[in-house]
Amino acid sequence: EVQLVESGGGLVQAGGSLRLSCAASGFTFDDYAIGWFRQAPGKEREGVSCIRSSYGSTYYPDSVKGRFTISSDNAKNTVYLEMNSLKPEDTAVYYCAADLGLGYGCYTDERVYDYWGQGTQVTVSS
Repeated sequence: EVQLVESGGGLVQAGGSLRLSCAASGFTFDDYAIGWFRQAPGKEREGVSCIRSSYGSTYYPDSVKGRFTISSDNAKNTVYLEMNSLKPEDTAVYYCAADLGLGYGCYTDERVYDYWGQGTQVTVSS
């Protein structure tokens, strides 16, 4: 059974940092892509990063580029999202998801993701 469990969310002041973790089980971790998404109240879900560690592929949209860093520890089947210089507009529930399709890159189009975690709340105060 595929499972994804996020952790590491919380309350932080603007300018601060958080590291989110996504622990995966039930599949061969480094063959597939893991994405991080977020959804703020009243807004659509937005992809903020992804990684396909077997090819070293990562992607960041402009909204988080230079502030967020995605990484993976294949031995622990865990993907991390290091978030720095946080802004109030980063406040959202953050989800990780697994794309079990084969390929070389990764995408932040939620339609390609097969499994989702339950989410972790990130709140950035001004």
